[in-house]
Amino acid sequence: MKILITGVAGFIGAELARRLLDRGDEVIGIDNFNDYYEVSLKEARMDRLRGRSGFTEVRGGIEDRALVAELFARHRPRRVVNLAAQAGVRYSLENPASYIDTNLVGFGNILEGCRHHGVEHLVYASSSSVYGANTRQPYSVHHNVDHPVSLYAATKKAGELMAHSYSHLYGLPTTGLRFFTVYGPWGRPDMAYFKFTRRILAGEPIDVYNNGNHRRDFTYIDDIVEGVVRVLDRPAEPSADWSGEDPDPASSRAPYRVYNIGNNRSVTLMRYIEVLEEALGRKAALNLLPLQPGDVPETCADVTELSERFGYRPRTSVEEGIGRFVAWYRGHYGGA
Repeated sequence: MKILITGVAGFIGAELARRLLDRGDEVIGIDNFNDYYEVSLKEARMDRLRGRSGFTEVRGGIEDRALVAELFARHRPRRVVNLAAQAGVRYSLENPASYIDTNLVGFGNILEGCRHHGVEHLVYASSSSVYGANTRQPYSVHHNVDHPVSLYAATKKAGELMAHSYSHLYGLPTTGLRFFTVYGPWGRPDMAYFKFTRRILAGEPIDVYNNGNHRRDFTYIDDIVEGVVRVLDRPAEPSADWSGEDPDPASSRAPYRVYNIGNNRSVTLMRYIEVLEEALGRKAALNLLPLQPGDVPETCADVTELSERFGYRPRTSVEEGIGRFVAWYRGHYGGA
């Protein structure tokens, strides 16, 4: 298939592109290489894709309406995976405009491209952050998610609503994936585990928010990519038993679905730090801080629907995943 991946220089985008190329798909990848985190890492990810048969690179942002329209008209992808987004909860408090431009305007441009060019299936990145003020665990796609606690979360919820409207009005099959904390080699430097590693190796204290009382559903990159591919291969279908009297937020009479994609278990941040210390062979000095605005204390994914419909089974333990990340980090950046 010819598949368009937006945000292809990102953590998930680059790994997904490699997986699809390995199985013989043609991939068109677009990314704007913004400087939210080090551009050199994005270039290094792309160097693993450049020159491969079937890969086409496009530079630019999805908020550029003319560029996106030309991209769809020229390449006519059969399926689309929208991973381009301004990420990060805390940064949304500092630079809200970038979230509106990419996560709302940009996603609208992608929806329009899919609508006008007969795309068979749009898979897009949502986030566990949409659960916001919810406290019932594990998070289920059948829960109400109308109380986001950050603008980032609000834009991800808005994206789900925008996708539903296109599924309803134009019959565009759309599937939203609510990603839970993704980690692993080639990951994002703004993520806590990456920052912790850098500072521990430098002999510097690490900032531990909520006094270390966070719990997170840490999900290894290979498990995430496996889930995305399985979903991409099966376009969303209408739910025959959906009822407007008791509307299920995760499905619709339209070809629209939303799934959690996570590890289905919650790990304390302090245990995560312990595993990282063991892999690094060093102890961390902890700078305990209060809960930050926009953060939630705990996330845990109920992946029942993804497991039942797609056979999704996350297999990588935190111990194994962190070990692989540390080995990659030392190889990529150096450091004892």
